[in-house]
Amino acid sequence: MSGHLLPPLKPIPIKERLAMIFLQYGEIDVLDGAFVLVDKTGVRTCIPVGSVACILLEPGTRVSHAAASLAGHVGTLLIWVGEAGVRLYASGQPGGARADRLLYQASLALDQTARLKVVRKMYALRFGEEPPSRRSVEQLRGIEGARVRKMYQILAQRYQVNWGGRKYDPEQWDIGDPVNRCLSVATSCLYGIVEAAILAAGYAPAIGFIHTGKPLSFVYDIADILKFETVVPIAFQVAARLPAGYERQVRLGCRDMFRQQRVLDRLIPVIEQVLAAGELAVPPPPEDALLPAIPNPESVGDVGHRC
Repeated sequence: MSGHLLPPLKPIPIKERLAMIFLQYGEIDVLDGAFVLVDKTGVRTCIPVGSVACILLEPGTRVSHAAASLAGHVGTLLIWVGEAGVRLYASGQPGGARADRLLYQASLALDQTARLKVVRKMYALRFGEEPPSRRSVEQLRGIEGARVRKMYQILAQRYQVNWGGRKYDPEQWDIGDPVNRCLSVATSCLYGIVEAAILAAGYAPAIGFIHTGKPLSFVYDIADILKFETVVPIAFQVAARLPAGYERQVRLGCRDMFRQQRVLDRLIPVIEQVLAAGELAVPPPPEDALLPAIPNPESVGDVGHRC
């Protein structure tokens, strides 16, 4: 008889999880087998770590080795963030465990014809129509930028919010106007769950097609497809009312919207649809490659989760 009383931990698919939670002011640890936040008075709050796509850790939190290890085992992304959840310091990486997916993504980004097809698909999904033909990636970015500026103006008029353009300085958060602060909080929520989905699908957040040169370039690519139908309206709604603690109200609104619209159900299919537009096959392993001596165990999670 083995000494294990419980079955091995297995990640569950992203689509079956809660989108995100924010934690602050406490120590995160594993006590009596539970993932908990312990506040300064010793009160424990149990966190359903395996049922959440990502946990955003705000200032005032400390994470034990056991807690980080458990999050990695169940495929939950830990993201250390700054004030109001908008300044990313670091993140754990529980996914991205598929070399074939990473090579496939890289081959699409390196092939200029395939990259253009991927970018055109992103444009079509974002705006609901095919982009103009015979346009380069740079030309499509210019067309996209003009349309995005117009969409911000339309939403500002709809919600009767003063709008002077999208302005955000992560080093001077306090001087931003309320609507831009609301937008930054809302997009940071979307970036968190998109990164978790990209990793769960076995891809790299850094290998983008429109955005490049950033650790989250592909996250920005995918988030841009969805943000005007998901988090941006939430930001304008809250900015129009401007309640006390409006940054927290944006986070709560995004959380509820993610659940109601089942955004996590959509993310991995959107990622796969975008990449498939490049019309390249997933590269097979080289014939002389050394296969794993110990086969990977079966998992009920997504392909990028480490079992």
